[in-house]
Amino acid sequence: MKQLFILSMMMLLTISCQQMEKNRVAKEVISEMSAKANYRSDEAPPPPPPAEEARFDNQRVISDNIVKKKIIKDGRMGIKVSDLARTKLQIDVLVKKHGGYFDSESFTNSDSESAYNLKIRIPENNFEKFLTEIEAEDGEILYKEIDARDVTDQFIDLGTRLKTKRNYLTRYSELLKQAKTVKDILEIEEKVRGLEEEIESTVGKLKYLNDLVNYSSLELSITKPKDIKFIPAQRDPFYGELKLSLSNGWFGFVDFLLFLLKLWPFWLIAGFLAYFWKKLNFKRKGKVVK
Repeated sequence: MKQLFILSMMMLLTISCQQMEKNRVAKEVISEMSAKANYRSDEAPPPPPPAEEARFDNQRVISDNIVKKKIIKDGRMGIKVSDLARTKLQIDVLVKKHGGYFDSESFTNSDSESAYNLKIRIPENNFEKFLTEIEAEDGEILYKEIDARDVTDQFIDLGTRLKTKRNYLTRYSELLKQAKTVKDILEIEEKVRGLEEEIESTVGKLKYLNDLVNYSSLELSITKPKDIKFIPAQRDPFYGELKLSLSNGWFGFVDFLLFLLKLWPFWLIAGFLAYFWKKLNFKRKGKVVK
């Protein structure tokens, strides 16, 4: 009988503990639902910490950019041709055909050669075709250099920084709406202004890099050598040169006389010095004779 009583008490204690646990869980669920219901319908849940955002943004940027490499291509080429005007016209047609443009153009004409110095921008997907068609034209290739630079890491780094700064800008904009004092408003506005300047600078760098990637550059020099001709110097007739020589000689003599006249103070001093020197020597000789 005693054992039955103890067993009944243990069962009652077990059932009581289970009921208390169920009540605790139910209270937690109800409190959590009440807390969620207290949020306004237009209020978004708090954003994740900045470090976590940066990590997710970094992964997203890497997955977006690593698929396609960002390559900057530029080159230099020199061609010697026999017909400069015709070759320049052909280059104009090829540039227009491949959707490019001239970034700069200059023409030089010397005694030894005539040349066009061109800087051409071509869409990167047509750059190789453009080079191939130039090489197929008439002319001797003097030099050719093509460089390729991988700037994928720079794109990823700038993209990550840009997204992180934009996230911080959103946070500061939300804090600005909640600011109560003038001091807090001024401090937050200063932070917002600095972030906006950094974002603008980063966007500019990305646009510049993107332009270099999308349009490859080629510095093209087209030259046409000229035949060297001997042209004797033209001289005046003998009578003219004789007259010029006599005139130059007379003017040289006059200039020399004028130069000597300019030195009259020195001649005067030299005369006095010579006089006193002779007088001094005469007295010395007189003393020696006595």
